[in-house]
Amino acid sequence: METLALNLSIPPLKPNPYHTHLPKYPLSLSASQIHYLKHNKRNLSLTITCKLKATRQSAEREKGGVAGNISASEGAPLLSEDGNGGGNSAGGGGGKSKLVKKLWRRVLSVLVPSGCSLLRTIIEQGEAPGFYFQKYPEDHPALGFFTWRWIFALGFDHMFSCPLFLSLLALLAASLMACTYTTQIPLVKVARRWSFSHSAESISKQEFAETLPRASIQDLGVILMGSGYEVFLKGPSLYAFKGLAGRFAPIGVHLAMLLIMVGGTLTAAGSFKGSVTVPQGLNFIVGDVLGPSGFLSFPTEAFNTEVHVNRFFMDYYDSGEVRQFHSDLSLLDLEGKEVMRKTISVNDPLRYGGFTIYQTDWSLSALQLMKDDEGPFNLAMAPLKINGDKKLYGTFLPVGSPDSPDLKGISMLARDLQSIVLYDLEGKFAGIRRPNSKLPIDIDGHKIVVVDAIGSTGLDLKVMDRTDPGVPVVYAGFGFLMLTTCISFLSHSQIWALQDGTTVVVGGKTNRAKIDFPDDMNHLLDQVPEIVESSSSRQSNSSSG
Repeated sequence: METLALNLSIPPLKPNPYHTHLPKYPLSLSASQIHYLKHNKRNLSLTITCKLKATRQSAEREKGGVAGNISASEGAPLLSEDGNGGGNSAGGGGGKSKLVKKLWRRVLSVLVPSGCSLLRTIIEQGEAPGFYFQKYPEDHPALGFFTWRWIFALGFDHMFSCPLFLSLLALLAASLMACTYTTQIPLVKVARRWSFSHSAESISKQEFAETLPRASIQDLGVILMGSGYEVFLKGPSLYAFKGLAGRFAPIGVHLAMLLIMVGGTLTAAGSFKGSVTVPQGLNFIVGDVLGPSGFLSFPTEAFNTEVHVNRFFMDYYDSGEVRQFHSDLSLLDLEGKEVMRKTISVNDPLRYGGFTIYQTDWSLSALQLMKDDEGPFNLAMAPLKINGDKKLYGTFLPVGSPDSPDLKGISMLARDLQSIVLYDLEGKFAGIRRPNSKLPIDIDGHKIVVVDAIGSTGLDLKVMDRTDPGVPVVYAGFGFLMLTTCISFLSHSQIWALQDGTTVVVGGKTNRAKIDFPDDMNHLLDQVPEIVESSSSRQSNSSSG
């Protein structure tokens, strides 16, 4: 056995209050003893005294005259606590690759659901299959490949309830829970510890540091308590903190986001919705319109309610544009008895029995007129495609023999319920009449009277809280999210102090409001009273001297 004394000089290391830095050299030591001699800002000197076991190979080398030496590699791993090296030089690269993979998974878990939400704003939702056949045909695919087959195969016509979106949402939830367990909870545990500092040097290395020449640590504790700090004293050391709730807030934000995702999933799998366009004077059954969106959707007795459209009418601006449209609705039970009646409009829905009826659209369904004092006749109105967003509807009144190969008639166009434009057999403008005006118009020898324009109301039906299990969960999640987001802006501030004779060394740090923190600390330290030596003590000191 031989004894080797090894002196190492290590470059300055960044101070860390939680770790002790050791040299990164793979030394095979036996019964080693490490003594710290000096630790300052410039370097760290160590004396390592150890006994080396002479192996058979080393003895042979010594016999052959070969000098033995110790090889130190900068890229080698850290020594373990028991002094044995572990791993290989590729460990650092493996750690980086794991970090990149973990970061990539988190980015995907956030961006992919966001991309699906973006697609929902591009691809129309809940339309009839014929709409997608026409909008995304196979002979002219979007982007060269995207057709209606992709939409139905992936469920993009109901994006928020398709399996792909729900799977990605589950992946995002798992990522949030993993982040909470591996990052946020350990941070809270560390923040709750009472970490006293017994070194003036470590305190002076904090983000804020100050020295009070003639002060008492007890007076400092009283000042800090008055400013809302929790203060702990242990001998000459002081530790204080405030704003610990700000450390808990990120956990609350994650929980709130999980609640929102759970509520959204329940809504996607357990809600009802539907839309219908009903002409004035006709009825429909609520259950025939509302369709389930998932396996958690269960109808109620209110779905047997019958809705009758008593009247549909519009309000107009002075320019003639439509301002608002209304539907006078009656709700009838199974016996035909009216249980509720209300006139709804945009942003003023009807709520009954767990479902809500919204006024969302309108159209023209029929035109009622008389011809040569005969009728009235109801002519169906059809929507016409024109450039722009304005609506236009048209109908046709045949004149002459229906078996004629050259059938002609009177054409009528309307943009709303206010006026009807009429054209003669040759397609020339003949005049304008208002419904219910009873004013006849003569077109090619035929007397035409426009009796009425019958409108259709466009309604959206959705369930309310009692039939949608996700609505209260989503509301609770958003409420909790707003609360925890506000709490997260609270600064978690920590202060350490040490009494060194008549001098108090003070240091502190905060996770937020780093610019204002020094000003706040200076304001607090200015309130600490200065210790003044009395005249009697000075006399006693002079006499003893």
